[in-house]
Amino acid sequence: MSAGVEPGQGPVSDQPDSAAELRDALAAAARRSGFARVEPGERPTAHALWGAVGGVRGLIESLLPGFLFLIVFTITSEVAPSVLIPVGVAVVFVLVRALTRSPMMPAVIGLVGIALSAGLALVTGRAEENFLLGFVINGVWLIALLVSLGVRRPLIGVITALLTGDHEWRSDPAKRTVLTVTTWLWVALFTLRLGVQVPLYLAEQAAALAATKLLMGLPLYAAVLWVTWLMVRAVYARRAS
Repeated sequence: MSAGVEPGQGPVSDQPDSAAELRDALAAAARRSGFARVEPGERPTAHALWGAVGGVRGLIESLLPGFLFLIVFTITSEVAPSVLIPVGVAVVFVLVRALTRSPMMPAVIGLVGIALSAGLALVTGRAEENFLLGFVINGVWLIALLVSLGVRRPLIGVITALLTGDHEWRSDPAKRTVLTVTTWLWVALFTLRLGVQVPLYLAEQAAALAATKLLMGLPLYAAVLWVTWLMVRAVYARRAS
């Protein structure tokens, strides 16, 4: 019999609590999201919103590749330069972050997405395929949001709980209602994007699709994020008072 183990007692497990580890990992991811720029109950500010979209660098990295695609394709109607120039710009973004020792992950993720989209367009010879990956990402988010609503765990509520440790929010009718409504706001965002952009994709209107994606990308995201902050802040501030 091993020393330190009483008769009838099972071996002590050295395995970490996987559920706690997963929760901590999700909480860390939530804290890195734009939503974490303003804690529930605090007043959102223009400065916080600016930080949530990445500031000047984030704005440039988000909008410039798509803008360049629109300009080059409108002028040339050629697929190769229209998709390769944004890839080159994305590479520059990664190099600049490396040289300035800034967090590289946002630029690397952006580069991977732009490169994959460009590869699809080059292989097929269709400029519209440059936007296919974006449809997939929007579709995945839409499905995740709808599933969370279907199982009565609205995703904005889950994210808020990870940020605040308020895992009893579902027992509060006001919080549950607000967090459900804000989740539906994000459902509306992704539904609107797909509803407007997919028909343009099917109609092979690459230039119109690029312009629409720019308008419905960061600006629409920032607007919905702002409304979400206001609604969540209102219910948490009222409950805290």
